[in-house]
Amino acid sequence: MMFEWMNYSFMINALAAAIIAAPIFAILGTMVISNKMAFYTDVIGHSTLTGIAIGVLFGITDPAWFMALFLVFLAIGINYFKTKTKASADTVLGVFFAFVVALGIVILSRNGGFARYTSYLIGDVLTVSLEEIYILAGLLFLTIAYFFIASNSLYLISINRSLAMTRKVNVFWAETSFTILLGLVVAFSIKMVGILIINSLIILPAAAARVLAKDIKSYTFYSIGISVISSILGIISSFYIGIASGATIVLFASAIYALSVMSKKIFK
Repeated sequence: MMFEWMNYSFMINALAAAIIAAPIFAILGTMVISNKMAFYTDVIGHSTLTGIAIGVLFGITDPAWFMALFLVFLAIGINYFKTKTKASADTVLGVFFAFVVALGIVILSRNGGFARYTSYLIGDVLTVSLEEIYILAGLLFLTIAYFFIASNSLYLISINRSLAMTRKVNVFWAETSFTILLGLVVAFSIKMVGILIINSLIILPAAAARVLAKDIKSYTFYSIGISVISSILGIISSFYIGIASGATIVLFASAIYALSVMSKKIFK
């Protein structure tokens, strides 16, 4: 009974997708937390509603690619306004968040049609297809490559933007390229994990890893390990209990974060 889940192909696919997606969320999460962009990921996650809505207007049945394109333009727009206005980053993000989410709800709610798209709010990793697993594998490769190329610049920006500029780091394009990657990951994983919890899956493993880590290298590896463990436990547990997989993963990640904080205090 313990390994009953292995008899179902949809569980194998779900576990494979989770193991591939977990390192993506973990790596992005370390850079998100270091650059204080937790609210930004929330904005990107909820903005997928508008990407779906615009795709529906154009008669697109599978809006993932259109959603990705929309989030890329949104990322560029947010970073452009951040550099051109004197308002704080939180203010700019709040304005975009309010407008984009409201626009998505208005479009999708025409003629009472919003209920057809509520599955995107919760997500369902058990419905992932082989094609989507291949896309996630491509995103994992892209994320790892980006991490090796640009992580030093992003960490330097997180420490001191002025110092980064003196070291000839193009701050605008470093941040914009990262937010574009973040938008692509969100667009192609939102169906699997859901709009409501995508931010938690990115933030929680990295937050727990930051409590335990002593340097950047251990920070990254701890985050990946916590994310993978939470994903595996969450999917298998949800199969036996009969509950939402994405939310179960978040609960395991939350428990690990709580344990990491308590263990840090105890050993200190």
